[in-house]
Amino acid sequence: MAIAEFSVLPVVPEEQVNEIVEKAIQVVIDSGLKYEVEANSTTVEGDLEQLLDVIKRAHIIAKEQGSGRVITVIKIDDKKGGITIKEKVKKFRKEA
Repeated sequence: MAIAEFSVLPVVPEEQVNEIVEKAIQVVIDSGLKYEVEANSTTVEGDLEQLLDVIKRAHIIAKEQGSGRVITVIKIDDKKGGITIKEKVKKFRKEA
């Protein structure tokens, strides 16, 4: 189990950015993987191959939406024995 944080940045006029990013996030939602959407990135949890595949598909969908250029930034945490989103952030979150 690994986690990946990524941002898809379509190079388009500002008024088109949100619509394209929403389509990229929908790829993550449709993947069935555990995820969290933040203000400037999305974190996904799964096997490394699954993570790379969903990020690739999110990148491609952004390009297919009319962006002549897409910049995707990726950070991967792939720990021996696995790591989860919850494990990584539990210290910083208050449980209700």
